[in-house]
Amino acid sequence: MLPPVVVLLTYPHFSPFHFSVPYMVFNSTLAGLPLFDLKIISSDAQSMMAERALTVIPDGGLELADTADIVVVPGWHDLSLPPSANLIMTLIRAHARGAHVVGLCYGAYVLAYAGLLDGKRASTHWMAEQDFCLRFPSVQLDMNALYVEEERLITSAGTGAGLDCCLYIVRKYYGAQIANKVARTMVIAPHREGGQAQYIEQPMPVSTKDAQINRLLDYLREHIAEQHTIDALAARTLMSRRTFTRHFYKATGMTVIDWLINERLRRSRELLETTTLSIDRIAECAGFQTPVSFRQHFKQRFQVSPRDWRRTFGQDATDSA
Repeated sequence: MLPPVVVLLTYPHFSPFHFSVPYMVFNSTLAGLPLFDLKIISSDAQSMMAERALTVIPDGGLELADTADIVVVPGWHDLSLPPSANLIMTLIRAHARGAHVVGLCYGAYVLAYAGLLDGKRASTHWMAEQDFCLRFPSVQLDMNALYVEEERLITSAGTGAGLDCCLYIVRKYYGAQIANKVARTMVIAPHREGGQAQYIEQPMPVSTKDAQINRLLDYLREHIAEQHTIDALAARTLMSRRTFTRHFYKATGMTVIDWLINERLRRSRELLETTTLSIDRIAECAGFQTPVSFRQHFKQRFQVSPRDWRRTFGQDATDSA
């Protein structure tokens, strides 16, 4: 049986990393035999220069996509620039005849510009969330997923998630055993737990425009391990409960409970990354009433367990990286 044909698009000023990820995965061999028939294409079959010091000579133009089983767009160089009409029609034709069309990282923009993602779930790099949603309101953006497939349209989150996505495609065509062998060859995990929520920076403002609330926030950070009631905090600010909750929400954009959970999760992440305290002890230090509550809130927010977070971001992980 002939291997599936993969065409990999190049475009002006493409990212060498985003190009190399699908190139390495789909150029893999086992026992000397290629898993895929990989071809590199560009819109006009001309050589393309990457961001710096790299030029790729394609195998041909967009016509090669007309017989491909998988079409891969590895990122995109200008999020405000729609792809050419020829490229859009190429992707639409490929999908219509049954091919998988893949947008890695910002490559999701190309699929969205082509209208292929309208009414469907998709993923892209978390840094583009606001821009993507404004440009393509009819796309159901999943900002936690490492990759998403719907109706043979596959999109991935940023950078490293492209590897997860390409290995997922290998599993689709060859099964988990072959995908695992490819992953071992590349010395990477065949499957990562969780989603990109664990990588998204979620800074909380240190202060607000309300000096009285600022003093309270400083107090809460210093006593985050303690339990606090709204009535007690209102009394501390010399306000009624109703006035306090209104002032707090106006200053922070959050309820008191939500703010405390966010701050406790921030503190717990810090302890997971910088100490060897047990999970139960970290739950206590961060102010969660029980270790079970801590684990539930952590898993809900970051889609991974506290133990897995420590394994990924803890000091031991940094030292061994």
